[in-house]
Amino acid sequence: MSKVKITVIKKFEPKEIFGHDIVRKDTGKPVPPCYLNEGQNFFVTSHLEPPEGFCEKAWIDIYDILMIFYYDGDYAYPEPGMTYTPCNDGIRPVIFKIEKQD
Repeated sequence: MSKVKITVIKKFEPKEIFGHDIVRKDTGKPVPPCYLNEGQNFFVTSHLEPPEGFCEKAWIDIYDILMIFYYDGDYAYPEPGMTYTPCNDGIRPVIFKIEKQD
């Protein structure tokens, strides 16, 4: 099993995607940006649980790629041992860099 590092590369606010805030009908308040921070790193130490502080929704979204790397597989794109992937939150997406750590 390989150690896998997840780095938050870029997070987008709803205003960047739509040109305006997205307001929740139930609260009347704008949808906040993702709580993860650009440059934040996480290390995968279990194939079952997300790292502490990592978004559980994003974990579900990128789980298949993480497990390929965790179990020593590879995408080799754009280079061996590393890839980029987004979570699928269409209102406030986040781009992650996923790397094997040998």
